[in-house]
Amino acid sequence: MWPLIGIVVIVIGFALRFNPLLVVVVAALASGIAAGMDPLSVVATFGKAFNTNRYVSAPWIILPVIGMLERAGLRERARDLIAATAAATIGRILIAYLLLRQATSALGLTAIAGHAQTVRPLLAPMAEAAAERADPAITDAGRQKIRAMAAATDNVGMFFGEDIFLAVASILLIKGFLEANGIVVAPLQLSVWAIPTAVAAFVVHGARLWRMDRRLARR
Repeated sequence: MWPLIGIVVIVIGFALRFNPLLVVVVAALASGIAAGMDPLSVVATFGKAFNTNRYVSAPWIILPVIGMLERAGLRERARDLIAATAAATIGRILIAYLLLRQATSALGLTAIAGHAQTVRPLLAPMAEAAAERADPAITDAGRQKIRAMAAATDNVGMFFGEDIFLAVASILLIKGFLEANGIVVAPLQLSVWAIPTAVAAFVVHGARLWRMDRRLARR
C-alpha cells in the first residue's frame, strides 16, 4: 500500500494550495520511492513518458497563437457578437457549449476545446457580455462567478463525455482494473454504460445554468 502515498501527497498539497505542478512531481517521486525505485529511475521514467507522448508539448505551440489572437481583439469581437444578439443569454450559450463539448469528447476529440483555447478567449467573454446585457450593474464578484461557471461547463462536458469514447485512457484503466480482479468486460460495454451518466450530468449542469439565467433575468 505504500506506493499509494502519492495520493496523500496530492490531497495535502492541493489542500494547502501549493503549486500543482510541484505537488504532482513530489507525489510521483514519493510513490516511486515507496515502490522501491531510486530517484534517478523515477526521473528517467518521467523522461521516457514525455518522450513517448510528444503531444504533451503541443500546448506550447498553441498558446502563442491564442495570445496573438487575443492581442488582435478576439475577446472583444466575441463580446460584441453576443452584445448584438438579443436571443443569446448566458444560460443558452453555456448549455450549447456543454452539448458541443460532450458530443465532441464522446468522439474522442477532447483537444479541440478547453480552458486555454476556448473558455478564456471566447466562452467566458461571450457569457460576460450576455450577463452585462441582462444586468448592467453586475459586480466583479458576479463576473468571477460567470467565468468560473464557464470553466466548470467545460470540465463537466469533457469529463462525462470522454468516457463514451472507446479508446480513452479512463475506459482502458477501468477495464484493466476489473480484469485484474477477475471481471472481464469489453470497452464497448463500459462506453455504453457511460451514456446515462453523461445524460444525467448534462441535465444537472444544464439545470444549474438555467437557474443562473433566471436569476439574472429577474434582476
